[in-house]
Amino acid sequence: MAAAMIGGIIGSGRVAAGDITVSDANPGRLSEVAGQLAVNTTVDNREAAQNSQLIFLSVKPQFYIQVIDQVRDIVLADKEKIVITVAPGWTLQRTQEAFGAPLKIVRTMPNTPALVGAGTTAVCKNELVGANEIEEVCCLLGSFGRVEMLPENMMDVFSAICGSSPAFVFMMIEAMADAAVLEGLPRAQAYALAAQSVLGSAKMVLELGTHPGELKDMVCSPGGSTIEGVRALEEKGMRAAFMSAIEQTVAKNKRM
Repeated sequence: MAAAMIGGIIGSGRVAAGDITVSDANPGRLSEVAGQLAVNTTVDNREAAQNSQLIFLSVKPQFYIQVIDQVRDIVLADKEKIVITVAPGWTLQRTQEAFGAPLKIVRTMPNTPALVGAGTTAVCKNELVGANEIEEVCCLLGSFGRVEMLPENMMDVFSAICGSSPAFVFMMIEAMADAAVLEGLPRAQAYALAAQSVLGSAKMVLELGTHPGELKDMVCSPGGSTIEGVRALEEKGMRAAFMSAIEQTVAKNKRM
């Protein structure tokens, strides 16, 4: 995810590769990143924090305390540095408490389609981050997809509907392709056609501004094959299954 974010930011032209420092405990991974993106690299988190005005904490949540302990004094010594979190469960308050003093914090939650420049990232901030600063952060995040400012109490919902839902959509694509294979279509074509259909359908919702139910009705001719398929999905409880999946994912997010 971090590499996808960096690639998008460099590609936007807003930040030069030479102005980005990436730290990682794995020298091999740093070598890969340097070769791919031409950024500065270090195994020292303190060095990365020292050289950066915007500090992205793009590590797994269980490592946050360890990393914060390493960079705390450097971050707190410069009131203009902004810490940008990229992890579930790390609220603005929790992050500030981990640092032990007030600081500028932006909480973000990108999703995996950022890997292909089609991500969706939710953003919220604390009161110390100014309007110009959050605009700058959102411009960077927008380089690899859509950005939505949300109240923090909606981040768990966002994580379910955008962070987790690609897994649900992948399952749907896989199931559609399996059915097509059952009917004789080669698997490679089945995956490509199912995925393209989902992509095109989503594009219609976003660009036409038409209610999804109305778009569905446009495809369903009276007495036709599509409405027969819709009936089968309703019999199997498709809507309820998706709603339950989102509901349970939100509940899990709130427990993290």
